[in-house]
Amino acid sequence: MKNLRIGDKLTRVPLIQGGMGVGISLGGLAGAVAREGGIGIISTAQIGYRESDFDADPQNANLRAIESEMKKARAISPDGIIGYNVMTALKEHAAHVRAAVKAGADLVISGAGLPVDLPALTEGSSTKIAPIVSTDKSANVILKYWDRKYKRTADLVVIEGPEAGGHLGFKKEEISAYDGKAYSDEIRKIIQTVKKYGEKYGVDIPVAVAGGIYDSSDVKRVLELGADGVQAATRFVTTEECDADIRYKEAYIRASKEEIQIVKSPVGMPGRAIMNRFMERVMSGEKIPHSPCHRCLEKCSPADIPYCITDGLINAVKGNVEEGLLFCGAKAWRAQKIDTVREAVQELFA
Repeated sequence: MKNLRIGDKLTRVPLIQGGMGVGISLGGLAGAVAREGGIGIISTAQIGYRESDFDADPQNANLRAIESEMKKARAISPDGIIGYNVMTALKEHAAHVRAAVKAGADLVISGAGLPVDLPALTEGSSTKIAPIVSTDKSANVILKYWDRKYKRTADLVVIEGPEAGGHLGFKKEEISAYDGKAYSDEIRKIIQTVKKYGEKYGVDIPVAVAGGIYDSSDVKRVLELGADGVQAATRFVTTEECDADIRYKEAYIRASKEEIQIVKSPVGMPGRAIMNRFMERVMSGEKIPHSPCHRCLEKCSPADIPYCITDGLINAVKGNVEEGLLFCGAKAWRAQKIDTVREAVQELFA
């Protein structure tokens, strides 16, 4: 793999640390990964949950935290590559992208829907843009749209496979259909589609593969498929520098393979999480009482949802792991101990 170029900066390892909301990947983790030569990513999803006015004014609390978490990351890695993951599904998606640009993001990665307006929101800045895609169809749709409407293409593309954590870009029945070989074929198709747009614009568009990237054997596997780099998220949860509570990290270490399951999200998308008392209640059909709306997702009706995803994720990141939503990747059960970002990077590129 060659190193990834983002603007005038070059990685030392072809690695993106995946964005994990709420509060799992903030300035601490992103700065540490950037310091080790990868690309550190801060998730903007309810990033201001620790602000004193978050309950009363989540929009402004989140915007302040977008700026302050970048400052924290830059203090750790002044010259590293640091960006944000901004979900398209957020109500405040546009405001978060603009705030990320203002904060000095090298890169904005956007998924959970098609980020059709990302070029417009970053226009005139040096911030690079990357869509997350899961199928060749979605890659074609977004790259064709940007080509026709904005006369530009992506600076980087992230392919997120069915072994990823959190919300997945597949229908539930597609997850099992995309076994190893089937999804390897899909990755090759996406790489060819990206290459076609790169050739049209006379640029090299790096492709990073995400989902199930845990050690060097996974890195080698996607290298053989033609990927330029990898995006790993779950692997960094059990590091000292991860911004989550120690009890969240320990939940990964305790989890068995059987406890990691596809679960229901209140917005209708499948997700992957560790089963616990909270999720058992949800899966049994119980409707969980929730706090007043914090305006996180665009397509959410607070009166109708089975549980509040913001409440679940905040409980988890604060360490209330039996009453929280513990999103994770398919290989979270492999975590054995708390180590450092440096050790995780060395393991990935051994």
